[in-house]
Amino acid sequence: MNSIWAAGLMSGTSLDGTIDVALIKTDGIIVEKFSSFKSYAYSDEVRESIKDSVEVAREWNFKGKEPELFKLTEELITVAQADAVNDLIQGSPIDKEELGVVGFHGQTILHKPPRDLKKGRTRQLGNGSLMSEILKTKVVYDFRSADMLVGGHGAPLCPSYHRALLASLINKDETAVLNLGGIGNITWCYHGQDLIAFDTGPASAPINDLVAHFGLGDMDRDGLLASKGVVNKVLLNDFLNNPYFDKKYPKSLDRYDFSNEKILSLSVEDGAATLTRLCAESVSKALNILPRRPKNLIVCGGGRHNPVLLQEIKEIADIEVFQAEEFGWRGDAIEAECFGFLAVRSINDLPISFPMTTGVDKEMSGGQVCNPKRI
Repeated sequence: MNSIWAAGLMSGTSLDGTIDVALIKTDGIIVEKFSSFKSYAYSDEVRESIKDSVEVAREWNFKGKEPELFKLTEELITVAQADAVNDLIQGSPIDKEELGVVGFHGQTILHKPPRDLKKGRTRQLGNGSLMSEILKTKVVYDFRSADMLVGGHGAPLCPSYHRALLASLINKDETAVLNLGGIGNITWCYHGQDLIAFDTGPASAPINDLVAHFGLGDMDRDGLLASKGVVNKVLLNDFLNNPYFDKKYPKSLDRYDFSNEKILSLSVEDGAATLTRLCAESVSKALNILPRRPKNLIVCGGGRHNPVLLQEIKEIADIEVFQAEEFGWRGDAIEAECFGFLAVRSINDLPISFPMTTGVDKEMSGGQVCNPKRI
């Protein structure tokens, strides 16, 4: 298989209002080259429409006809992300004609994992056909639905990309990848081949929501609020008693599976301290259920910018913690790169879901492919 240039798009569950776009050259097995990466801010109109759609989605909960708001928001998201791809290409070393495929994850507004032998459901807003027509390029989107139709969790999907990144490390068998997005997830290549991955627990999303609730911005920048607070052990233990943490993998979470209501009774500093500790404790619990504990964690995602959180993970999980950049990786770009990588795997019919990542019975590909109409 030949390597091609792929653009990957990601707008995460932390709802930070950004679009990440990255260019990589890959055959879906190895990464040959990295190129441009950039984050773009949604307009206020798009950001508000997404937030409204998330709230409406929770009320809808896959019951009955989809709300009309989804169609409007989907178009706004698609146009905004297509514009971001065009802008990135214009400022990159590659020509538009060299772009072979775009991996368009869309915006997750509701994700319900399978429970009690019932299949799960997921909804990402993103119109692959519209993006393909705007960009005049092949687009792969809706990466999760095929997995969930056969009983998988539809998440996490980054493990095959994490494996490609880990392949160049000398001690890859002793190293796991921790992504700290809205929800945390961990990937470990057992014996260097067998992929194990699952959601660890809440990460940036509840902290961001708390800070926004108090009107103090959209995140606990540098962990300053948490550093001034005191952990509320009663609420922390309530969180940690959630049966999710003791469940065997594969397993996944929705952004709102852990309620933030009680935490709002605390000061913003104590709330941030408690939620930061929760994230660290959940990572430690995740490491405990692996076949054996890795010695190192490479951290990517927006949460890695929080030094207080990383220090707590290091201390509570008793593990060496490294920034993605220490290994030449682009920590902010990895999820976007991943969906470019997965798009190439999809068009090459390579698996993106695995038994010990999403819980499918056997390895399977996924994603819907859209080709621009020929004139």
